Amino acid sequence: MNIVIGILFIILTIAVYYGMKCLYKRFPHPLLVPIATSTIIIVPFLLFSQISYRTYMIGGNWIDELLGPAVVSFAIPLYEQRKIVRENIVNILTSVFIGALIGIVSGLLLGKIFHIDKMLALSLAAKSVTTPVAMDLTEIIGGTPALAAVYVILAGIFGAIFGPMLLRMLKVKRSLSIGLGFGTAAHGIGTAKVIEYGKLEGAVSSVSMTLSAIFTSILCPIIVSIML
Repeated sequence: MNIVIGILFIILTIAVYYGMKCLYKRFPHPLLVPIATSTIIIVPFLLFSQISYRTYMIGGNWIDELLGPAVVSFAIPLYEQRKIVRENIVNILTSVFIGALIGIVSGLLLGKIFHIDKMLALSLAAKSVTTPVAMDLTEIIGGTPALAAVYVILAGIFGAIFGPMLLRMLKVKRSLSIGLGFGTAAHGIGTAKVIEYGKLEGAVSSVSMTLSAIFTSILCPIIVSIML
């Protein structure tokens, strides 16, 4: 029975995503990014159908298992652009370090400005890194890992939606800068989005995503101890 349920939800998820991807190709507006529109459709469907998250994840877990190979596939454009990445490694390291620092501080500052509960603020600190890193790091600093996962997903979706508009407003056109911005601020979702720009942007974004996770893991406990 579980196998049948799993297959049904896999088909549902793929069908919705494929439909939203076709819509995005037809109308390439930032607000129609497939990962956002797919979520907007699937979540209300589950709520109105009174289907629990646990039931949905019978099939969702199978898709989730493909996340690892998908992330590893980012190594392909990285390998192809390794020379350019190597030549700009100092700029990449410096930019990602500053980006990771701002990501942590901005989350904690938002918590202070809006008087958010300390637990929520701690869960917000690691919002700009990949979900597994954010959840483990949040648990270490005393936050709620489940909330951290939600913040990470939202950061990625908002980065994919509003990132292109922000880059146009700031007139950022250099491939290296575009890749650094998406990878540092919007982790895997941003990296998947930035591949639309080109292989170099995708390669730099995948490096930035990895370095951001490393820097955030080092900086986050230190900054939290100072600010909270």
